[in-house]
Amino acid sequence: MGKGYSTEEIRQKLISILDDNVSGMSGVEISEKIGVSRITMSKYLKVFAAEGLLRQKNIGNVTLWFLEPGQESFNFPDDYFKISPQYIEYLVKGNEDQVYSLIRNCLNSGGTVNRLVLEVIFPSIEHVKKLYDDGKIGTSEQNLLMNTISKSLQIFNQIQIVSDPKKNVIVMAADTQSRLASEASSTVYHSDGWRVSHLGDMSSSINVLFDLDFQKLIGKVWKQKPGILIVVVFSQTDEGLNFFADSINPIVEKSGKNMKLALCGKVSKKSKIRADLISEKIEDILQWSQTVSENLK
Repeated sequence: MGKGYSTEEIRQKLISILDDNVSGMSGVEISEKIGVSRITMSKYLKVFAAEGLLRQKNIGNVTLWFLEPGQESFNFPDDYFKISPQYIEYLVKGNEDQVYSLIRNCLNSGGTVNRLVLEVIFPSIEHVKKLYDDGKIGTSEQNLLMNTISKSLQIFNQIQIVSDPKKNVIVMAADTQSRLASEASSTVYHSDGWRVSHLGDMSSSINVLFDLDFQKLIGKVWKQKPGILIVVVFSQTDEGLNFFADSINPIVEKSGKNMKLALCGKVSKKSKIRADLISEKIEDILQWSQTVSENLK
C-alpha cells in the first residue's frame, strides 16, 4: 500500500493516467502523478506488468510504461451484472482478444473467480448452446465459441492457489455436451482450494472395465485417503448419469463415509439413480461440497 492507497486504488489511478497516453510515462512521472514514492511505485509497476495490465519500453536509460490495449477498471461487486452481457457480446462477435482482456480486467479489478465463473462463464455456455439449438450457429461455430470459453477458464486456472490436501474432487463429463460445464466447475473448485482431478469427457470410457480403471485412479489421486474425496459427474442424459452412478456407487460404499458422489444433470422423476446429491444447479453442488468438507473438520 502506498500513501494510504490500496492496490486496487493504485491500479485504477494507473488506468486513468495511462489511458490514451500513446507516448507512455516514466516511473518517476507516474509516482509523482499518483503521489507515492518511486521505490513503491517501481514495485507496483512490476507486479502490474506481470499481471498483463502494463507493458514497458526501454528508450536509452529511461523505461516508459504503457497501458496494455483493452484495459478497463471495474468496481466490484456493483459491476458484476454488466460483465455477462459484455462477455457474451465479445464472444459471439468473435473478438477473442477482447474476451480475454475482459476476464483479466475483471480479475485485476478484484472480481472473484467463483462469481465470474458462475455469473459469466456458465450463462455464456448456456447462451452458446441455445444459439446452436435454435439453429442460429452451426457445429463449427459452436466449437469455436466453446473453445474460446475454455481458454477463458485457463486464465482463471493460472492463478496460483494453495490447495488443501484434505479437500479432493474428481470432476468428469458423461458426454461431450457436458465437457465445458465440468471444466468450469473444476475451475471454481480450484479457486476454492480443492485438489482437482479433471477428467473431461469420459463418454469413451463407458464400458464394463470402467469401475476397475476408476478404482486405480482413486488409488493414485487419493493415496492415503486424507480428508474427503467427492466425485462429480456432469451429464445431459439419464443414461450417462445411470452408468457412472452404477459404476461408482460400489466404490463409494467400500471407501467409507469420506467419499461422496454428486451428479449434476436433469433426472426424470421415475429415475432410481442413487447418489449423495443430485441437482441440475452447479451452485447446489458447490455449496454442498463446501458444507461436506467443513463438517469433516
